[in-house]
Amino acid sequence: MTVSVRAKEPFSDQRAATILRRRMRAICWASVLAAAVASSLATAAPSQTADGAVAHPALWPKADSPAAFTDAATEARITALMTRMSLEEKVGQTIQADINSITPDDLRHYPLGALLAGGNSAPHGDNRAPASDWLALIRAFRAAAAEPRPGHTPIPLLFGIDAVHGHNKIKGATLFPHNVGLGAARDPELIGEIGRATAEEVSASGADWTFAPTVAVPRDVRWGRSYEGYAEEPDVVAAYAGPMTLGLQGPLKPGQPIAPGHVMGTVKHFLGDGGTAGGVDQGDARIDEQTLIRVHAQGYPPAIDSGVLAVMASFSGWNGVKDTGNSSLLTGVLKGRMGFKGFVVGDWNAHGQIAGCSTTDCPQALNAGLDMYMASDSWKGLYDHTLAEVRSGLIPMARLDDAVRRILRVKFKAGLFEGPSPAAGHFERLGSANHRAIARRAVRESLVLLKNNGRVLPIRASATVLVAGDGADDIGKQSGGWTLNWQGVGNTNADFPNGQSIWSGVAAAIRAGGGHAELSVNGTYARKPDVAIVVFGENPYAEFQGDLDTLEYSPGDGHDLALLKRLKAQGIPVVSVFLSGRPLWTNPQINASDAFVAAWLPGTEGGGVADVLIGARSGAPRHDFRGRLSFSWPARADRSPGHPDEPGYAPQFPYGYGLSYAHPARVGPLSEDPGVRSANLNLERFFVEGHAPSPWTLAATGALTVRAIDAGAQENARLATWSGQGVGVLAVLGGPVDFRRQTNGAMALLVRYRVSATPTAMVRLSVACGPDCGGALDVTALLTADRANARDADWRTSKIKLSCFQDAGADMSKVSSPFSLSTNGALSLAISDLRLVPDEGDAICPSDPGLR
Repeated sequence: MTVSVRAKEPFSDQRAATILRRRMRAICWASVLAAAVASSLATAAPSQTADGAVAHPALWPKADSPAAFTDAATEARITALMTRMSLEEKVGQTIQADINSITPDDLRHYPLGALLAGGNSAPHGDNRAPASDWLALIRAFRAAAAEPRPGHTPIPLLFGIDAVHGHNKIKGATLFPHNVGLGAARDPELIGEIGRATAEEVSASGADWTFAPTVAVPRDVRWGRSYEGYAEEPDVVAAYAGPMTLGLQGPLKPGQPIAPGHVMGTVKHFLGDGGTAGGVDQGDARIDEQTLIRVHAQGYPPAIDSGVLAVMASFSGWNGVKDTGNSSLLTGVLKGRMGFKGFVVGDWNAHGQIAGCSTTDCPQALNAGLDMYMASDSWKGLYDHTLAEVRSGLIPMARLDDAVRRILRVKFKAGLFEGPSPAAGHFERLGSANHRAIARRAVRESLVLLKNNGRVLPIRASATVLVAGDGADDIGKQSGGWTLNWQGVGNTNADFPNGQSIWSGVAAAIRAGGGHAELSVNGTYARKPDVAIVVFGENPYAEFQGDLDTLEYSPGDGHDLALLKRLKAQGIPVVSVFLSGRPLWTNPQINASDAFVAAWLPGTEGGGVADVLIGARSGAPRHDFRGRLSFSWPARADRSPGHPDEPGYAPQFPYGYGLSYAHPARVGPLSEDPGVRSANLNLERFFVEGHAPSPWTLAATGALTVRAIDAGAQENARLATWSGQGVGVLAVLGGPVDFRRQTNGAMALLVRYRVSATPTAMVRLSVACGPDCGGALDVTALLTADRANARDADWRTSKIKLSCFQDAGADMSKVSSPFSLSTNGALSLAISDLRLVPDEGDAICPSDPGLR
């Protein structure tokens, strides 16, 4: 087969070139996806052990689920119920499926015990579906599960959802600051109020279970889930775990279910997920047992003592053994030493990561102490295998019965056997004024003032104020990940009908004080301002897609810094409001600012920022800064500052730091040496692990749609579908970047892809170097042949020499798009990996005789 090149021709047809010049307005970042049991039950399948991964329960803190968790009458009801249950029904109780992979009719044939709506799952696939659609969907599943059938023992379904900063999957709900901000507030009472408000909104939609609170202690903020942690030290985490549990569930009462308007909580992720080496998501915590106890276990006893009904096992491992299969932790520590009487649920297909397991077959997890598999899309195969393994004795009947009893115990306590919750359908609780007031207070308390030279803050409400930056009027960006969808991308202000952007909050405060406010993302203005507020920071992300290589903010992309410097050069005092899910190396941006505020991810109530930044007409503060760092702020980009209890602790701003109007201090200038060559970071990786690393962006425009799919991990690939109704372009944008060295060094563009529908017109693979500059290859024959020779599940990898694109006319010294695929025909193609790699004799070019 051949790939033809139109040497030295223009980059593409005129329409495609125009599309690229407009820089692909439709940004499509949308969005998880070693060893077995340390010690299993006596009759379990053969297990493996690893040195340093066997816990010694006597060393661990004691806890106990409260006596009100259950009672003799409830246990008798459970016993009577289990005597009527078939083996199939017992196995079904241990499996949870995602709504995207199951229908109500399936529940008439598979008696599963629980469902969930994962990060991107929603009624009809619509992440902006109204609450009424959610309630209707949940009721349809429950009705199917409860239908009377011969030999069937109806048991209510649990329905779980990730309400991690409010009911974040529902349009119009109140979204609170993410945990990284709440940790800075140091306010356990506030945490309880947030838990109660979240529970009211979740229960109104018909769900009865949230996968919160997170009590991870992130020790390396390169981890993409760092913002789900309250602090890098266990003190704040331990202080919050109990109040959040009580807020969600209410206090347990003997012989009674939790009260209407409350939902069951899930303390997670057991254990050590914040301590993985390198901050790698789903990685391995290579630490001794004392550190695991002292740092990472402290949030669990308060939650258990407060009556938390579920615990989620972690994706991650401890010294080489995955937690989901570590019986010394799940059974010995959690259920033994800590006296936990509820059930342990897995994370999204996490059982499949245990050595010797797959997502559809893993007796090791149940034998280790897992009670419910989160078998999102693998539930059917897992059900069949688990049923067979109980029948064969590979999974002991006693272990299955213990798991089922724990699950039923929780269902009784959650009130599922009492009938439909009277709170369901009270949609007026979503985004209520009371809940929004709590969220606004949380925003005020979470802000941390890092710098306020010249006392530029507070700003007089009578001043002329410019509000700039790409985060100024973007509620989606200020809310971060886990917002309407998993990664929190693609949201607009219209998706938050009850929300307020930071700009809107500032404008309201300034206008009320008689001042003048102007919004300009790029910093231009009609009237020279007295002060500029620039709102910028990280774009939304979640889980492993947010993992970083270094601590530098936005490496290789200096547009935010340039904006700050431009305003300063015009003699305008600059206040930076930094949106982020973690502290990052921002010394250049801090130096270019008169004041610098860490606003974290404040959620939907942007007015809380204005409450603290904007004073009275006279300039007197209305609210002072209260927030104190719950994570040490890095002094360099190439290494963590460490932690207060460690030798060599060297932060830019230490744990607990936070200025205020009452306690000012002068800051700077700070060193601008990052300790790492930021200009070269990620430049050779264009799309990996489900995202385009900075400074690159994956964009799509024209006659195509893009959605996230799984390719061995959760949503780590993108499926692009061209309609054939005009030109569509899928491209990686950034730069310009000088790739001459890579081209001369015989490097190649690696593309891992799968063709699902044969192209009906010419397909161009291009490298662009500006609006009318580039080199295009005709890859139609390659994709057509791949589709003809492949099954739907087949992924192919091709390596194209960079010199191909240079020969076709691309100026490799100023690459603005290292990958662009365009056609005006129909095509369906998935991509999971785009990067530069060495040519090891397997890269192709039109002159290669072995080109496939």
